[in-house]
Amino acid sequence: MTQVYLSAKLPKLATDMLERAGLSYDVYDGKGLITKEELLAHVNDIEVLITPLSTPVDADVIAAAKNLKLIANFGAGFNNIDVKAARQRGIDVTNTPLVSSTSTAEVACGLMLALSHRIVEGDKLNRTKGFDGWAPLFFLGHQLAGKTLGIVGLGDIGKNVAQRMAAFDMKVVYTQRHQADPATEAHYHATYVSLDELLKVSDVVSLHYPLTPETKQMLTAPQFKLMKQNAILINAARGPVISETDLLEALNNQEIAGAALDVYEAEPKFADEFKSLDNVILTPHIGNATVEARNDMAKIVTSNAIAKINGEAPKYVVN
Repeated sequence: MTQVYLSAKLPKLATDMLERAGLSYDVYDGKGLITKEELLAHVNDIEVLITPLSTPVDADVIAAAKNLKLIANFGAGFNNIDVKAARQRGIDVTNTPLVSSTSTAEVACGLMLALSHRIVEGDKLNRTKGFDGWAPLFFLGHQLAGKTLGIVGLGDIGKNVAQRMAAFDMKVVYTQRHQADPATEAHYHATYVSLDELLKVSDVVSLHYPLTPETKQMLTAPQFKLMKQNAILINAARGPVISETDLLEALNNQEIAGAALDVYEAEPKFADEFKSLDNVILTPHIGNATVEARNDMAKIVTSNAIAKINGEAPKYVVN
């Protein structure tokens, strides 16, 4: 019997840990993402499923896994898993929080800088027609110093972003369901405001909310109309927290100045119209795509698998 199934290739560290623990495992080695049919064919007798955020684990998969004790999700999010169906079966679902916060925050900050200073656009120019030389009014962007950064969700990633961009002399405002304590606000030099107020005053809006029923489609046409005409939007959170159709309309109508997207509403697909806009940066969900973050994530999912099979409690149970 295979005890652990990995539905995607993970850093070698993960299989090394499983081998040292003496556990039997199998790894999906097909091209692209695993299909539901392939996943169903491998879960019948396993005790632990280690799966990436990109693999849906629905009620059908959970029902087919008769001996399943744990679904260890390789990612901070877990909206790909039917956590209710898992709990009804007594199956723990875990995630990998915290360890990817630094990498994701760095990507968000990098996107702010790249978009504000037109770095990607400039690279494209040089790779095509080139430029005639330095000129006083040529290819102007905007500096971030003195501007207002609006952080939607002051969690671990949002705090990392606030800390880094404060060093760029940005004023930080934030919004979330509950206001942070005064010590946290003082540490991150962050001021609490409503979402509407944040959208009105921010020069950069950076999204860092998880995907929940409450946050789905949180930013649509009315919200984009509240933003400054010179404001830019950064989404390194979850694609469905915004309406991409409404975002396209806002960009085409010059209601906002630009957007940088690392995640997408129907990932990995997105509207082709984004590709033709020079004021849009599109990255392929690389928020925590660093060797350091992925190794730390691998340690968590594998440690949880070993713990569960040995009758111990796993960490970071979300259900």
